[in-house]
Amino acid sequence: MKFITKDRVSLDYTDQGTGQPVVILTGLGGVKEIWRQQISALLAAGYRVVNLDCRNQGQSEHTAKGLRISRHAQDLAELIAALKLEQVILVGNSMGAATIFAYVSLYGTQNITKIIDVDQSPQMINTVEWPYGFKQLAWDNFYTYLQLPMGRSTFKHIDDETYKQIRPIQQAYPYDAELNLPFLVDHAMQNWRDVIAVLQCPILFVAGGESPYFDSKFASTAAALAPFGQAKVIADSGHIVMAEQSGAFNQVLLAFLAQ
Repeated sequence: MKFITKDRVSLDYTDQGTGQPVVILTGLGGVKEIWRQQISALLAAGYRVVNLDCRNQGQSEHTAKGLRISRHAQDLAELIAALKLEQVILVGNSMGAATIFAYVSLYGTQNITKIIDVDQSPQMINTVEWPYGFKQLAWDNFYTYLQLPMGRSTFKHIDDETYKQIRPIQQAYPYDAELNLPFLVDHAMQNWRDVIAVLQCPILFVAGGESPYFDSKFASTAAALAPFGQAKVIADSGHIVMAEQSGAFNQVLLAFLAQ
């Protein structure tokens, strides 16, 4: 399905099932089909699942418009409003989780019941007080480091069926890192710890035990900031937790939603 934002950008999404809505947001450079196994599990559990390709990713429009995390948050808000979603559960991997933090900072949690952050530290830049940022990213190397290849994101291979589904889409709609660099810079500059500290809904931080991007200790540290925070580390998993250890991730996901 296609959705046109107020700044006239076409976004691609799927909308399946009935019941309480779960909106899923994928990480930087990813495609929404990576969530194949979570969608089937959520539908079987009776949820409505809305799965979005953000601008410049997957089958959504690739554009120089709105290259900032706040615009991604507005896209999410516009989609929620257009679909008339109520009591929404938000699930985001990597940059998708950062989009959720940006959304909450702008629109609050009045219509949000739960949040799941999948392997995204609330602060990307490593500092003395926050050593849980992205790899070796720091203020003194910030811009040059972000222009380097990000390197492998996984610890183990994602499952074969999911790979078969996402590979043709990645080839047909390749991610343009150069076009999206200003967005990456904006995303990486943010610090969402103050937003987490005042969250008025439960949040679960799920970390990959072997994530090549983030120290898994970020999850428990960030959860301790939140009034209703929880943390889980999934062993033998990298950054793409939901596709590397889908069974273990789905257990954690569904247990948190059932609370």
